[in-house]
Amino acid sequence: MSTSTLVHSYAPRGACQRLFERQDPEILISGPAGTGKSRACLEKLLILCLMNPGLRALICRKTLTSLGSTALVTWRGYVATQALATGDVVYYGGSQAEAAQYRFKNGSTITIGGLDKPTRIMSAEYDIIYVQEATECTLDDIQMLSTRLRNHRISFQQLMMDCNPDSKEHWLYRRSEEGTTVLLESRHEDNPTLFDYDPETNEYTVTERGKAYIARLDRLTGVRYLRLRKGLWVTAEGVIYDEWDPTLHLLEWQYDETTGERLALPEDWERYWAIDFGYVHPFVLQCWAVDGDGNRYMYREIYMTGRTVAEHAQQIMDIVAPFKEAKHFFNPINRRDETPPPKREWIEPHPTAIIADHDAEGRKTFERETGLGTTPAIKAVHDGIDITKTALKPDVKTGEPRLFFMEDALVEVDESLVDALDPWCTQQEWTSYVWKRHASGKFSSEPVKDKDDGMDCVRYINMHLDWRGKARYSIIG
Repeated sequence: MSTSTLVHSYAPRGACQRLFERQDPEILISGPAGTGKSRACLEKLLILCLMNPGLRALICRKTLTSLGSTALVTWRGYVATQALATGDVVYYGGSQAEAAQYRFKNGSTITIGGLDKPTRIMSAEYDIIYVQEATECTLDDIQMLSTRLRNHRISFQQLMMDCNPDSKEHWLYRRSEEGTTVLLESRHEDNPTLFDYDPETNEYTVTERGKAYIARLDRLTGVRYLRLRKGLWVTAEGVIYDEWDPTLHLLEWQYDETTGERLALPEDWERYWAIDFGYVHPFVLQCWAVDGDGNRYMYREIYMTGRTVAEHAQQIMDIVAPFKEAKHFFNPINRRDETPPPKREWIEPHPTAIIADHDAEGRKTFERETGLGTTPAIKAVHDGIDITKTALKPDVKTGEPRLFFMEDALVEVDESLVDALDPWCTQQEWTSYVWKRHASGKFSSEPVKDKDDGMDCVRYINMHLDWRGKARYSIIG
């Protein structure tokens, strides 16, 4: 009888190596894009599970959708490849009682889940938890996860996180300055696929793959260059919406305690859609709900490149009004049983208005494919920015803003945007949407027209609801 042997090699460097050595209760490895942070965290989970029977670990991210297209790709393709091939690790798809997980022969498990659907992953206890891209999370998320570190199958319990740098005002960076979180800062030389290392000379030589990747990062601009290329925690200069605060404007969904299903927003709240057409640039469709006090909540978003308007129209209709099979009936005329063609049945309120970019062909196609009319957006940029800034500011009396984003609003992650290091949802645009800068160094009154497709939609909805200026006009043709 033949047996297979598990052979796996990994040689971490720099901050990635130090991550293996540290047993601190809370540790964060930060650095620019492509330094091997995620792989180091996953490799640490693998070795701990192999060496400690019965260990329980968790891999999570703010949303389950984004986890499947990032950390789990690295896990299957580079980290657990050999273990999966030999059967030392098997995948279990989950059930109503248990979350999806990877199960080891020795009884160890690695559960996977998103903090947007926390019911099943928060019902268990763990020895080590890995949070990918922790800057997306709230402080409450991290504190909640910390309470689940009590399985005690190893000598230490650890919350391990990674991220690309954000603003120095971010709660996670402040937490590291306070000493609550140990911060390890990685660099591109830590990644063996980008740089070769000669221990005798202590010199690094960039690989061919590294040259191509670094060149791609060097094409980034502004704050995204400083964070994703240089690995700096910096605040964007000239940011337009400095009122944006994810701890204030980003809301968590409520879930049914029995079924674990997400609770829908109230039926009597008006619905609005905002659309910014695109193909090479992202097509963005945002679904908004507005309560009786005029507070607005963005609860669903399509943010995608490379698809036609017709494809986007069908996708949103499949979500809000899926086809329902009609019942058989007896036709007395031809004396036969017949089945009518399936019809769409709306499962949420119809939009009161669909505010769209002025692309005439895009509007016509969307209207034809959905059977819904569109209204041209009011494109007064400066007024739109002022109105949006006002909606973001907390009210003097209530202390609450009027503009909110629901977590996990994104329908589907655009992998091409992730690979290009571009924003792949509107939430990622807020801190990089800035004013143009003159050669003199002073900022102008015009925004930089780049990576702002979601910002356009936000402006459209706020202008539609709050604009009290000149009469609206229509595009004919």
